[in-house]
Amino acid sequence: MEQHFDICIIGGGIVGAATMYKMQLAFPDKSILLIEKEPALADHQTGNNSGVIHSGIYYKPGSQKANNCVNGRRELVKFSKEYGVKYDVCGKLIVATETKELVHLEKIWNHGISNGIESMTRVTPDEIREIEPHCVGIAGVHVGCTGIIDFRGATEKMVELALAKQPKSALKLSEEAIGFEYGEPYCRVVTNKAVYSVNKMIFCGGLQADRLARKDGVDLKEKVVGFRGDYYELTEQAKHKVKHLIYPVPNPDFPFLGVHFTRMVNGEIECGPNAVFTFKREGYGKTDFSLTDTIDALMYIGTWRLFMNNMKFGIDEYRRAFSKKLFLKTLQRLIPSLTMDDIQPGRAGVRALLLRQDGDTRDDFRIEYTNHSIHVLNAPSPAATAALAIGSDVTDMARKHFGWV
Repeated sequence: MEQHFDICIIGGGIVGAATMYKMQLAFPDKSILLIEKEPALADHQTGNNSGVIHSGIYYKPGSQKANNCVNGRRELVKFSKEYGVKYDVCGKLIVATETKELVHLEKIWNHGISNGIESMTRVTPDEIREIEPHCVGIAGVHVGCTGIIDFRGATEKMVELALAKQPKSALKLSEEAIGFEYGEPYCRVVTNKAVYSVNKMIFCGGLQADRLARKDGVDLKEKVVGFRGDYYELTEQAKHKVKHLIYPVPNPDFPFLGVHFTRMVNGEIECGPNAVFTFKREGYGKTDFSLTDTIDALMYIGTWRLFMNNMKFGIDEYRRAFSKKLFLKTLQRLIPSLTMDDIQPGRAGVRALLLRQDGDTRDDFRIEYTNHSIHVLNAPSPAATAALAIGSDVTDMARKHFGWV
């Protein structure tokens, strides 16, 4: 006999978990099914990112990224404090090391003012040294409201609270949604283990968002392209050289924040990530390969336009991915005293970017709906920080377009 649920959420990263949590708070009488194909929650982007609670300082004023990051950050800190998720609002430095970076540092500062970022201060070279004694720069911005967090723990807590709110709700791990059937009055979600009847569906598929959307009949022109980010770690002898978080001024022509230093909640110090095209969407090794994923990406015009538009950056990133010496050289821009013995290879993560046909990766958060479903199509960084705010947006969309009260 098929189990029936009012709502099915597909994807157990932090955006799916936050959506389940917010939906269950808003609609306590509705049963929600969360399906995750991995054996644990937060096993891809959420559990393999830098673990940073972003302030919202980088994002264009008025954008969904800016608004949701600021609101989501404040809500995430409050949530973590209330429910015992491990976090620390430790602050970070954004450091300019060259004169040409000062113009963009000023732009970041102005974005912070427009976005209502609290606890921002400009810092001089001497003040940089006071905050981070081993860091060298010509100017900087200290952002006191930036923090670090256990995103896996936050994800698990959101689902735990949702399940406690409604006993008829359920979490299914190691279960992959492979097809959808439509009829009246219900839809059917077919997985590799069962079939469920549901009233409405919400897709938070991350690295698989475009494929799930197409399976659900969404006419989507863009494709998700994955970028692997490799990290190094500071060895025990070097951990004293980083106290909190240290970021470079990001290059405005490159769609990533650049290699940075992050003190994690477990006490480790990570350095990275770089950003290289990955030949497997869910591949974390440098030689991981999927023929399906590779053909999918390389048959898409947007991928080639991205390569052509960022040729020099791409080559530099690949060289650094396979050269500890080049990776170290990049790190030494911020902390010149680092040596080869101070860093050791760490983990890797993969980021999903919904890539436009013109090769532009810098799209805002993007959520769309059909008459029976809602799709979170593009949720790159700072989506983990913004997850609770994104969950609220999805809930509001459900109220409006599904007629729920």
